[in-house]
Amino acid sequence: MKQFYVAPKNPRILFIPLLILAIGLLPACAVLGDADPNRGATTVKQDIFGDHFTTVEYLPQNWAPADSLWFYTVTQGSNMMPYDFFLTLEQVGKTELFRSNENMNFYRYLPQKATSSNPDGLPVGFVKDTYKGKDYIGVTCAACHTAQLNYQGKGIRIDGGPAIADMEGFMRDLVKALRITQKDDEVKKRFVQNVLAKGRYKTEADVLADLDRYEKRLANYITINYSTTHYGYGRLDAFGRIYNRVLEHIISVKELNELLRDPRIMGDRALTETQLKSMTDKTSSVLSGTQRDQLSEDIVTRLTENNGWEALGALRKKIFNPPNAPVSYPFLWDTPQHDYVQWNGLTENAGLKAIARNAGEAIGVFGTLDWTERDGFSLPSLITGQGLFGKHISFDSSVNVMNLRRIEARLWNLQSPEWPQDILGHLDKKRLANGRSLFNKHCVSCHARIVRNDPGRRVVAQMSRASDAGTDTQMAHNAVTYQGFSGILRNQYVNLGVGDVLLDRKAAVAALLTKTTVGVVATPEPDKWFPQRWAEWVYNLATGFRDNQIKASMKQGNYDPDTTANPVASLSAYKARPLNGIWATAPYLHNGSVPTLYDLLLPKKRPGDPEDGEYRPDEFEVGSREFDPIKVGFKNSGYGGFIFNTKGIKDDMGGYTKGNSNAGHEYGARRVANEADGRVDPKIRELCANEQIKDADLDVSVKEKCLYPMSKQDRGDLLEYLKTL
Repeated sequence: MKQFYVAPKNPRILFIPLLILAIGLLPACAVLGDADPNRGATTVKQDIFGDHFTTVEYLPQNWAPADSLWFYTVTQGSNMMPYDFFLTLEQVGKTELFRSNENMNFYRYLPQKATSSNPDGLPVGFVKDTYKGKDYIGVTCAACHTAQLNYQGKGIRIDGGPAIADMEGFMRDLVKALRITQKDDEVKKRFVQNVLAKGRYKTEADVLADLDRYEKRLANYITINYSTTHYGYGRLDAFGRIYNRVLEHIISVKELNELLRDPRIMGDRALTETQLKSMTDKTSSVLSGTQRDQLSEDIVTRLTENNGWEALGALRKKIFNPPNAPVSYPFLWDTPQHDYVQWNGLTENAGLKAIARNAGEAIGVFGTLDWTERDGFSLPSLITGQGLFGKHISFDSSVNVMNLRRIEARLWNLQSPEWPQDILGHLDKKRLANGRSLFNKHCVSCHARIVRNDPGRRVVAQMSRASDAGTDTQMAHNAVTYQGFSGILRNQYVNLGVGDVLLDRKAAVAALLTKTTVGVVATPEPDKWFPQRWAEWVYNLATGFRDNQIKASMKQGNYDPDTTANPVASLSAYKARPLNGIWATAPYLHNGSVPTLYDLLLPKKRPGDPEDGEYRPDEFEVGSREFDPIKVGFKNSGYGGFIFNTKGIKDDMGGYTKGNSNAGHEYGARRVANEADGRVDPKIRELCANEQIKDADLDVSVKEKCLYPMSKQDRGDLLEYLKTL
């Protein structure tokens, strides 16, 4: 029998599967791009802290130049400010551009030359992002997760390593520059002329309107995130700021009105019903970005014009939480292979949660949230637990979910850097055997040994109670205790470790963040062509599950489990991870409070300790990239960098701000329980840690379970071995 091809009556039937197939091929096409062999790296004429580099070298990490350059410039939906503004803005008091390599290097963002994927020569991690036909300056993952070490004039770039960027200082100075541009007529004139010359703005009035809008928006961001704990170089309370971004967007008009009229909060600045109506009667139940900007401006103007600063501060404290727990930027190699990620194991990596984690990060770096309330059929609404029909929140946003999935796929291939013996010096083979033995004795029970290039490697997070680790508890404490108004998310459900939890008037911010990121990931991107939008949506959800090799599992370790009374109790813990590439990730501990690996092997000085002992430094400088291959860390004195005081900063009450302690993780530095072969009985652990009891007075059975401080020779041997990981 002959067979004939019969055209379908409706050829459009073939369109959707063909389109989905085409979309599916996009990740494969993404590798074709910029392949500059030097990966765009360049130098600066003068470094603020004196360390210099005349050449840049990359270490083998299983990434080709095209992979690195793609990672530096892949957009994720970050809309900080109009792109032409960033290209044109001048530094305060100077005619030099704010975005110049020298100035951006001051904030420790890595300078780049112009390449095909970065035609304007933006620093690593800065990119032109487009949303709804408008160009913005955006921030990529690489801004915070690309490291450089300088040694004898050579810069060593490390993909996925922790940056030592000062985002707090960058944002502060950026707002100052925008403000001066508004106030200084000569600066304003140059700015307007230069922006108009780029051709994307038509009139001076349009430029000035956006200048005012973004100066206020970014100034508001700084106000919301005010903290007495300053971060300095290499640290950021990213979660605290992401939490506040979420709270800023989910606050309902009803809730805000209740706060503004409450004399217990506002004092004699409480607003009347007439005043509230004049500000909010034209707003919708779910605030758009424009409405939110206008409402914030109205509130600030109304309160400050009558010197209501105290009321404004009280309102801020009522809605937001202080981001006072800065942590080091984590390194990214082996991140996709983890079962749980973040310093405190906040996020499970299984299923779509890896993409949701990245969505939260995109929200934190100025992703636009164009949420609206809609009525009728909605498939994303069903996925987010709002029902298939009826009123629901549409979580439209600038977040590029397709690229977030691609980033995670690219990171799967990234490997930790190996110690470059030709640059930093050869390893002492005589010391390595004892160093390995000491690692097995003191470290391996928490920090599992893995093979860096094993394609089948998996990383099981070992969780320890924050109190047991002994390190600064502020980050873990905030994750558990911080709450916020659920606002437009009220009475919805979010799935946590104990099951579905109803979001009451106030809820744990960690739960609100989870609900928000799920909503964003489940919603097609609004600025894309309709067929592309839905094809990518289907493709991302399907491949997000299919390609993720990490499956759901229970956390391992010794921690407080989640309960119905406290659904986020397990977050009061810190995660130990493999130490591959640890040599390239200074400063140390989660909050960056210890400058070198050598110092980490020393005890913290406590009252009563001998004055002539060797201890972790309580104060040191950060900001230099000059590497110390002996102590393994950055140069930390003598160059005028940011002073890191481990006590914190003195506040108005005479105490110290929190988040900076360098205590804890004293394995090998003080007498502790030996848990290399499993967990030790809590009573024995307490006896080992009790320094009031002398070694000679301990029972023999207890002595056998204790580890004792290492000698200086042993510390050196262990340090030598850590370089090999």
